[in-house]
Amino acid sequence: MPYLNEFLTIAIVHLVAVASPGPDFAIVVRNSVSYGRKIAMYTSVGIGAAILLHVIYSLVGLSVVIATTPWLFQTFSYCAAAYLLYLAFGALRSGPPKRSDVDVDAKALPEISPTKALWMGFLTNGLNPKATLFFLTLFTAIISVDTPFTVKLGYGIYLALATGLWFCFLSYLLSTSRVAELLGRKGYWLDRAMGVLLVGLASKLIIG
Repeated sequence: MPYLNEFLTIAIVHLVAVASPGPDFAIVVRNSVSYGRKIAMYTSVGIGAAILLHVIYSLVGLSVVIATTPWLFQTFSYCAAAYLLYLAFGALRSGPPKRSDVDVDAKALPEISPTKALWMGFLTNGLNPKATLFFLTLFTAIISVDTPFTVKLGYGIYLALATGLWFCFLSYLLSTSRVAELLGRKGYWLDRAMGVLLVGLASKLIIG
């Protein structure tokens, strides 16, 4: 498969980004603990749907950037490397979390509808500037200019589905107390390993 290496690179970078604690993770944790598995999964679907928004503007803007200002390609390559190093720095610094970082207010909260949960997930991801930078990184520096549009669209659909499924899976895990406790105590080792991998990917972008 001619685009297998490119796809694997995208999948690895996406895995690190989606698994790293951030606004999406926080809202899924909160909704899972406060409202239960069902609402958390609707929130997760909303997050996945927002990925398609990022994919659309990335695909539409890519041809304009490359055709009219090709020097931006190199600029984005360095920005992409810097962003990956930023993610790596945060991952390598991961350590055992303090309990206060994962506790959620145990007070009873008013119930919310599945529709509201969907919008919560969609807006949390869609308005996240780090998500914007992530997709600009993918579609201008990691994905080749010569990759066909249909293949790029396939990448985007994969990213949307993988993101939604990951957070649905996380919602399920959070409803299983023993697994959630284990991830909270030992998950930082995964972050550190992925941090090393990100440094390698950033170096590849800089060296070319």
